[in-house]
Amino acid sequence: MGGAGEPGTVDSLAVPRTARGTDGGAGVARTGDDFDGRGGDGDEPLEAPVRRRPRSAGDLWDDAGHDDLQGPGHADDGFGGARGHAHLHEGPAPRAGVRTRRILWLILAPVLALTLGGLVLLWPQSGSMPERLPFLGEGAAVLQATAIGPADEASGLAAARLDDGSLVEVVVPPEALGEVGAGDRLQVFDVPEAAGYGSTYVFVDFARELPLGLLAAGFVLVVLLVARWRGLAAIVGLAGAFATIWGFALPAILSGRPALPVALVTASIIMFVVLYVAHGLTARTTTALLGTLIGLALTAVLAVLATDGARILGTAGEESRLLLSQTGVDLSDLFICGLVLAGMGVLNDVTITQASAVWELRAVAPGATRRELFARAMRIGRDHIASTVYTIAFAYVGAALPLLMVLSLTDAPLGIQLTTGEVVEEIVRTLVGSIGLVLAIPATTAIAALVVPGPEALEGARAAPATR
Repeated sequence: MGGAGEPGTVDSLAVPRTARGTDGGAGVARTGDDFDGRGGDGDEPLEAPVRRRPRSAGDLWDDAGHDDLQGPGHADDGFGGARGHAHLHEGPAPRAGVRTRRILWLILAPVLALTLGGLVLLWPQSGSMPERLPFLGEGAAVLQATAIGPADEASGLAAARLDDGSLVEVVVPPEALGEVGAGDRLQVFDVPEAAGYGSTYVFVDFARELPLGLLAAGFVLVVLLVARWRGLAAIVGLAGAFATIWGFALPAILSGRPALPVALVTASIIMFVVLYVAHGLTARTTTALLGTLIGLALTAVLAVLATDGARILGTAGEESRLLLSQTGVDLSDLFICGLVLAGMGVLNDVTITQASAVWELRAVAPGATRRELFARAMRIGRDHIASTVYTIAFAYVGAALPLLMVLSLTDAPLGIQLTTGEVVEEIVRTLVGSIGLVLAIPATTAIAALVVPGPEALEGARAAPATR
C-alpha cells in the first residue's frame, strides 16, 4: 500500500483528502456542504481511513465497463449481496452473512406465500365478468384514411383516401376542422346512419400508431444506450408489470373481487418481479423490496383512512360514472386501489436509492457504526424526499391542469372549490402518496443499516484475493 502522495497510487475513494480525523488518520473528504463534517444537519462526520493502492489495468476496465446488473465488476451472489463497484471501494464487497440471508428469506417467504395465495384466491372467474361494452353499432366498421387536403369549413367534409385506395369524403366535427390537413392519417368510422351528414365516413380521431411507435422506440433506445443491460432489465420488468395489471388486476376488480386486496397482491407481484429483474438477486435489492412493501402497506392504510374520512365517492370522472352504470364496481374501493398502484413507482425509486446509499457509504467508511450509516443515509433521504414530493405534486398538477383552469374561471369561494369531488381526489392522491413515500425512506434506511455487512466482513473480503 502506497503512502499519501506516493507515485503511481491514487485514492481509492476518488475524492480529495481535505480533512483528517483526530487520530491523525485520513478522514472522509469534506468538501462543500454536501459531505462536510456536519453540513447543517448536525451529523457527525464518518471518520474512516482512506486506503491507497496502485491503480491497475483491471480497475480502469472496471470503471469503463462496469454495469450493476451482473456485468463486469459485479458478480451476483443470490440473496447474499452484490460484489463489485470497484470505483467506490477496493475489491469485491462481501456477501451478507448466512444469518442475514436466512433472516431475509424468513421474512420474504411468508410475504411471497401470501402474495401467491392471494393471486390464486382473487383470480378472476370468467363467468362473473360483466358484458363487454359495444365499440361499434351494427354494420359499422373502423377504417383508416389519409387526408388529401384541409377540411371544408362550410360543409364540414374533408377529402381522404382509404387504405384500399378508395376516394371518400369524411365528416369532420367542428372542433377538428382546423386540425385536419393534407397527409394526416385519420381514423374513421363507416357508419351507414351518418349518411344524412353528407357521408357515411365519420372522423373519430387521428391515427397515431406511427408517432407512438417512434416515441416508444426512442425511449427504448435511450434507456439501452444509457443504462445498458440494467435498462433492458427495467424494460422487461415494466412489460411484466403492465401484463400483471392488464391480465390480473383489471379483470379481478371487474369480476367483483375486493379492490384493496387485489391492489396489494398486484403491487407485491410487480415489486418482486421489477426489483429482482432490474437489480439482481442481492441483499441490497431485498432490502429495497422490504422497504417498498412497508411503504405500500402504509399507503394502503392511509388510503383507506383518507377515503373514508373525506367521504370520497370516486364518481368525479366520466369514466367512473360509466363504470358505475355498467358494472357493480365499488368506486370508493377502486379509488383506494388506484392510490396503492400509483405509489409503486415512486416508492421503488426512493427505496432502491436508500439501500444503495447505505451500501456505498459502507464502502466509503468501512469502520462506521450502523447508527452512523443510518444518520448519513437519512441525510441523503431527506434531500430525496424534498425533490420527490415536488415530483408527485407537479405530476398531479399537470394531469389536472384542465380542471384547475375551470376552477380558476369559476366564481366560487376557494374553500368550496378545494372541497369539490374532483379536486379532493387529486389532493388525497398527492398527500397519501407523499406520506407513504416519506415513511418508506426511514424504514428502508433502517433495514439497510442492519443488513449491510459490518466492518469485519468488509475487511475479510478485501483481504481475500480478488477474482475477475
